[in-house]
Amino acid sequence: MFRQLYTALTSENTLDQAFEDLTSMLEHGEWMFARANDVLYSTVPADEVRQPLYDRDQAINELERSIRRKVLRHLTVNPGHDVAICLALMSVAKDAERIGDYCKNVFEVGSFYSEGFHVPRYQGPLDGMAEQMGRMFGMMVSATRDSDEAKARQVLSMARGIRAQGDHLIEELFKDDQQVAFHEAVAYSLLARHYKRVASHLANIATAVVGQLEDLDFYHDEGDEAE
Repeated sequence: MFRQLYTALTSENTLDQAFEDLTSMLEHGEWMFARANDVLYSTVPADEVRQPLYDRDQAINELERSIRRKVLRHLTVNPGHDVAICLALMSVAKDAERIGDYCKNVFEVGSFYSEGFHVPRYQGPLDGMAEQMGRMFGMMVSATRDSDEAKARQVLSMARGIRAQGDHLIEELFKDDQQVAFHEAVAYSLLARHYKRVASHLANIATAVVGQLEDLDFYHDEGDEAE
């Protein structure tokens, strides 16, 4: 599907960067996710990451606006032409923008909570989710850039697993009758939620790559509105 999208958009000089803009958004999101987790695990200080991370988020926002301008210009010059494809591009550009927001949320957990993680039954699954998502970003960048449907399907499969893990972890926190420090429990819950949402947005972009436009937005959590 994205190869078709690329062909349609590059037919106009004003749109020949739209596809690259989306890939750049994902690359910025990949960087932000990695740095946010560095702060979370205290491998780099929050003050060292804060401004570069927020600068990347602003770059993502500008790239989304750039894609909107290019798509609208294309539809104005070519009314009724490639409408479904252009709407899909605008939809997944919003997903890429939301990923930046949730990476900021992960960073904020690491910045605000500094007491450390001491409950392996929660920390272990979260570590695994973060590691998988790091690989998902790399696959999604490649899938979007190269219209690689096989990698996109891998992302979809991994996202389903991460969502299930996040749901299970939150459920276990509610049922846990053992002592877990309040702020630590809040941190676990927030991370599970943020990781789930990043995975959901990556899955939505993957859905477009495999051409299932009718399924766009069905990976989002209820109430996942723009902030």
